[in-house]
Amino acid sequence: MTRPLLVFSGRSNPVFSAAVCETLGIQPGSIETTQFSDGEISVEIGDNVRGGDVFVIQSTSTPGNDNLMELLIIIDALKRSSAGRITAAMPYFGYARQDRKVKPRVPITAKLVADMLTTAGADRVLTMDLHAGQMMGFFDIPVDNLFALPIMIPYLHGKYGSENVTIVAPDVGGVERARFFATRLANAPLAVIDKRRAGPNMIASMNVVGEVAGQTCVIVDDMADTGGTLIKAAQTLREEGAKKVVACCVHAVLSGDSRRRLNESPIEEVIVTDTVPHPKGGAGDRLTVLSVAPLFAEAIRRIHSDDSVSSLFR
Repeated sequence: MTRPLLVFSGRSNPVFSAAVCETLGIQPGSIETTQFSDGEISVEIGDNVRGGDVFVIQSTSTPGNDNLMELLIIIDALKRSSAGRITAAMPYFGYARQDRKVKPRVPITAKLVADMLTTAGADRVLTMDLHAGQMMGFFDIPVDNLFALPIMIPYLHGKYGSENVTIVAPDVGGVERARFFATRLANAPLAVIDKRRAGPNMIASMNVVGEVAGQTCVIVDDMADTGGTLIKAAQTLREEGAKKVVACCVHAVLSGDSRRRLNESPIEEVIVTDTVPHPKGGAGDRLTVLSVAPLFAEAIRRIHSDDSVSSLFR
């Protein structure tokens, strides 16, 4: 007997969840969430999930702690309701930047979140463009890490072509991701920015490794948070003779006034996805939002039917 497919949504990104369900041709599961005056969250599942193949869509974006706790509570409620299999579908995985010890007495919070999800009752995790792919090793359950590349590459190629385009890694840690993009954009040349930090979210200096003069430079990164790295990188690239600078970031965290700062920067377009919700910009806004909901929907369909997910990226 085939397990029924059920998709529930947390409150972090309901528009994204609705788009996933529409693509799958199903109605989102019924769930009622209550938040008490002291901030505590309680949920009640409105559908019968016994034996079902259940997916919970929830990004742990701002407010990250509330959204993470809500996800854990939903998973626990489903587990106690005898769901057959529970997949935490997290378009944006918060705390991913805390994936290693950079000082003697600091936590590895990404590992803690992985343990919490497993303890709550998740049987597998579906996410997108983890900050570091090695994070999949933090889990003792299956993890499917999707890539936004199948959505972003056609847009980049359609708008900017592949001639005189250079893909730029904003730091050494992003070289693998940038090379992945460059290879699939007609083997575009690759440049790397040597970034030196003075402290958290503080950049001391940048130097370009590679030829960028006269090129349309596409900075590829997994996320845009304060925008400091992107803005400084764009300024450095223009000083080195780049004709045009475009940013391509999967997760638009965009904390504080970063969106305004990006709009005032040398970056002509900031291409992001809808893994994190953001309000529609006004005149002069440089944010272009591409939807990865169809990609998530296809991954959910394949997981449910026990088909290959990795073949999405071949």
